Amino acid sequence: MGRVLIAGAGISRFGRTEATSGREHAVHAVRAALADAGIAWSRVGAAFGGSDAAGLADTLVARLGLTGVPFVNVKNGCATGGSALVSAVNAIRGGMADVALAVGFDKHPRGAFDPMPAHWGLDEAYGTDGLMVTTQFFGMKIQRYMHDHGISARTLALVAEKAYRNGSRNPNAWRRTPVSADEILASGMVSDPLTRYMFCNPGEGAAAIVLCAPGAVKTRSPVRLDAAVVRTRRFGSFEVFSPWVAGGELTSVSRDAAAGAFEAAGVAPSDVDVCQLQDTESGAEVMHMAECGFCADGEQEKLIADGATEIGGALPVNTDGGCIANGEPIGASGLRQVYEVVQQLRGAAGERQVPGRPRVGFTHVYGAPGVSACTVLSR
Repeated sequence: MGRVLIAGAGISRFGRTEATSGREHAVHAVRAALADAGIAWSRVGAAFGGSDAAGLADTLVARLGLTGVPFVNVKNGCATGGSALVSAVNAIRGGMADVALAVGFDKHPRGAFDPMPAHWGLDEAYGTDGLMVTTQFFGMKIQRYMHDHGISARTLALVAEKAYRNGSRNPNAWRRTPVSADEILASGMVSDPLTRYMFCNPGEGAAAIVLCAPGAVKTRSPVRLDAAVVRTRRFGSFEVFSPWVAGGELTSVSRDAAAGAFEAAGVAPSDVDVCQLQDTESGAEVMHMAECGFCADGEQEKLIADGATEIGGALPVNTDGGCIANGEPIGASGLRQVYEVVQQLRGAAGERQVPGRPRVGFTHVYGAPGVSACTVLSR
């Protein structure tokens, strides 16, 4: 397939702002990405984007400019940003445009997500029985995983502690105050074994990526997008809103998406120098380390205790604080991850920069009802 470059990346502040709409976050991120690429909005030949709760992405043209650009709305849960990115890549590879935009944004109300069973093809009884409460799914999955693979509750707390520490180094993060593992363990149980400070919060923010064919844009420091893959669940997969076990072993769509991305890029997990893994809660990061191929099940306990996933470790994970520190505006999360890896590969991540000039980066998002998007990027 034809090569695709990331020419520009932009982001807004994540968190909560009463006076800023989700669309305003998106406009800010798009303009930042265009400025980073050194091009005008009129140069974009195709655009793809979406949000879960903040409106239609194509309406952004009212602020960005009425150029007639084809702008396709994308809504694919937590994989919205990744799906927009895949669409933009295919637009370039298919000859639709030589410059394309992917944007994701959201602005969620306060409180937990409130999914409706009918929207997910489920009977109303699924909701009245309490199974739409996603914290319960995450608690169930990590509880079994800890039992089977010897993961301790303190390891979950260390993951969240790292997230808050990395977030304190990120000027765009929502949570910028370090929190100790002991405070995290004592923050109150939500869904055993997950405590309050182990979870991310619904929030707001936006991220945008400008993609181009080689030679289409004279970029200062382009990053190559070697793979962008989206997968849905297969039969027997243990997922949000379908927590069942068809056999003796749990599997997940994340394994398929990550394997597909590595195969498309022609690299192995061992080649990755910096990665972003979905951390809706700290147990998810632990499990996704293995599901995405970075270690065997159960090895996380020692790796995390030894600091392997820290910014200066062998495999830096969620260097910007991940969802735990940034919150989760659903449409923006996947592209926030790509933005962070772009900064790392450029050597432009400031206080959170991974040492040793990282060359290969990886991103992974996961969400209901069993969808995952992964990318591989290189310098």
